[in-house]
Amino acid sequence: MLSRPGRLVMTGLSVLIAAFVVFAAVLAQQIAVRTTLERFSGTSPAADFVVTAEEEPLITQAEADAVRRVPGVGAVAPRLNNGLPVAGGGLTEHFLRLDGDPGTGALSRVRVVSGSYPDGLREVAVDRLAAAQLNVAPGGIVNLRLPEDRGGHRRSVAVTVTAIVQGPTGEAATGYAPAHLVAGIVGVRGYQRLDVQAAPGAADAALSARLSAALPRTGGVSVVPGDLVRDREARERVRDLDELFRAVAMFLAVAVVAAALVATSAFRIVFTQRLRQLALLRTIGAQRSQLVRALAAEGALTGLGAGTAGVLLALGAGYAAPAVAGVFGAQLPAPVPPVVAALAVVAGAVVVTMGAVLAPALSAAGVAPLQALRTAGTMAAERRIGVLRLLAGMLFAAGAAAIVGMVVDQIPAPGDQQYDSFPALMLIVVSGALAFLALIALGPLLVRPALAVAGRALRRFGPLGRLAVGGVGGTPRRAAAVSAVVALGVTLVAGTMVAIAGLQGWAARGMAVRAPADLHLRGGDSGVPPEVVRHLRALPHLRDVTTYRRADVTMGRFAASAIDLDLAALPRLKDLYAATGDLADLGPGRVVVNDELASTLEVRAGDALDVGGGRRSVRLTVAATLSGDAPLNADIIAVPADLDRLGVAAASLAVLADSADDSATGRTAARAAVERAAGGLAGADLQVLADQRDGDGETLELISTIALSLLGLTVLIAVVGVGTTTGLSVQERTHEFGLLRALGLGRARLRLMIGMEAGLYGVLGGILGLLLGVPYAWLTVRALNLGAPLVFPAGRLTAVVAALAAATALAGLLPARRATRVSPVQALGTPD
Repeated sequence: MLSRPGRLVMTGLSVLIAAFVVFAAVLAQQIAVRTTLERFSGTSPAADFVVTAEEEPLITQAEADAVRRVPGVGAVAPRLNNGLPVAGGGLTEHFLRLDGDPGTGALSRVRVVSGSYPDGLREVAVDRLAAAQLNVAPGGIVNLRLPEDRGGHRRSVAVTVTAIVQGPTGEAATGYAPAHLVAGIVGVRGYQRLDVQAAPGAADAALSARLSAALPRTGGVSVVPGDLVRDREARERVRDLDELFRAVAMFLAVAVVAAALVATSAFRIVFTQRLRQLALLRTIGAQRSQLVRALAAEGALTGLGAGTAGVLLALGAGYAAPAVAGVFGAQLPAPVPPVVAALAVVAGAVVVTMGAVLAPALSAAGVAPLQALRTAGTMAAERRIGVLRLLAGMLFAAGAAAIVGMVVDQIPAPGDQQYDSFPALMLIVVSGALAFLALIALGPLLVRPALAVAGRALRRFGPLGRLAVGGVGGTPRRAAAVSAVVALGVTLVAGTMVAIAGLQGWAARGMAVRAPADLHLRGGDSGVPPEVVRHLRALPHLRDVTTYRRADVTMGRFAASAIDLDLAALPRLKDLYAATGDLADLGPGRVVVNDELASTLEVRAGDALDVGGGRRSVRLTVAATLSGDAPLNADIIAVPADLDRLGVAAASLAVLADSADDSATGRTAARAAVERAAGGLAGADLQVLADQRDGDGETLELISTIALSLLGLTVLIAVVGVGTTTGLSVQERTHEFGLLRALGLGRARLRLMIGMEAGLYGVLGGILGLLLGVPYAWLTVRALNLGAPLVFPAGRLTAVVAALAAATALAGLLPARRATRVSPVQALGTPD
């Protein structure tokens, strides 16, 4: 192997990429954890002890002063966390969190950006988020609404903003001031905790005992070392990160499996090319066990080199990350090289490579000595599979199908609250694994029909296309091995895309239910007057202004809420979909019912309902039942004429509207315009539903982006596998390419033919991957029992297969260039 470094690189390239990705993930987790702790630490690093009131009463000012007088105490920072709603902020209510912080000294957690830190009564500093939400700057006034007093009266307090600060979290709009000033604003006496900084050399158990003795009280007070508090806060902060990187580890495990499969295929090709050499060794007395050990040693050497290179490259990328982040204005800490993790990754690369080399080594070492007398380097039996492999593949396929049947039988009707989807999802994972094992075992048999479909277009290129199809079909076991790795990546990517498409449809329906429009104006008991509605419809900041009424109705002994919302008036309501019937059939005498009420009443599309409102009752027909809830927490959606028949007042209860400009600035302007138009309505309330919808959409988009990015690692390794296989095939087919050159095939056309072969591997893997990924994705969506639609994103999946075919074709260009550099005379003189 050392005499042919090119083969060493090609057999170990997939393992190198896997080692790089795994160790890079280790460094990324370290950087993410350190960044999170540095940015969001709740307790100052200077706090040696934290004194906490575990129950009422709070720690009083006198007790805080007593702690300051304890020998060995250097500084004390009282803490009080509270908050109040903002008064006079228009129809939209804001909330200002209030945190006690000294503002200066080692125990402070804030940094003044502009202005001066509060030092007087009713003064606060605010973070950037609060300044943006409340539109205030240093010198501005914020009115905070205090809780009701014993007489049920509410009053407000005006506080002056003296500074803009950088706080420790930025997760909520927050104001800061020394704790005694916060206590005065919110009207409480005392503090929740004290952060204590010890004098130099005094942070010991004796100081802890003196602190406890300084607070003799009935209510419980705990004295905890600051390190323990910070460690507890750190675990809370990074818990979500731990969950994220556990999920990342699952994707990386798939990438490692793909790397092992690519390495196995590469070693099998390399050993096949050396069959004559191995047979000669058998002829002069080498035992099969000796050859196996020698070949396994080559695999270990390849794994050691690939693993070491991958770790070093990842370490370089980790050290480069802070510099790259600095270019974009972000700050990241440099990683601390985890030696144990690095050694583990290298050892894992060796183990994976040795595992990958074992099966090819056992097969190659069993070569007969007579093979040395032959001139062909490839095994004649490559076209066939053994009986045991055939039976194993059929057994895997039968097991996968049986488990799918079990899962389908377990899935109840949508909406069953007692159903637990976790067992069904685990069964789907097991079934998918068995199906992939069946694909590996039966791959040579499946390649031929798949090749007949995929090669149909290539054959239209004439002899060149037929040669490419014949080159792949001539070694079905090799084609199956390479296509299986590509199929693994496509299965996961396509399955994820199909599942995400279904979940996006489900999420869009949920958003249409919770946030059918950007703005929701409710007019109190008197509703929204017609003149206000006309004014809103005339505003240039708004579009799709829609009104609706709500009525309490009965159906026998069941009570429900009915609205007359026009489902065609708002674009997002088009994301609703029916479980039975058609939403377009909503009209006079025909209503839409949500799934819970439909289940309770045992009705579906076409059934009749006797609906009562006040003293009136009308018979209505169910036009459709929804797959889930109805918008605005309604049970029934009717048309205005049917609510009129039930005697509902004509005044509109509420107005829904979208912003004409979907940007943040446009929504702010739209909200302000609505507040001006409806500011005089008694009891009016304005909700900005767009913020909630954006948060939900961003979360799903982030999850899908992360998942597809991680699955892209498997596809990358598969593309590398295609390039490796093509490169090794070029080496063993030098004689064949020389013959084609001698018959008149030019260099450009030879490169094109080899590129077609490489691209064909991607197409084969894409076809097999889609056949596995799409059905399992639909089954997964159904097993979640969310009522999500089964979607087939044909355009995206076609783009994936096309991109994969292009990537694998490009991966074959470098080996193709190498093949064209050899002259026909030299190639014809090379033994096969």
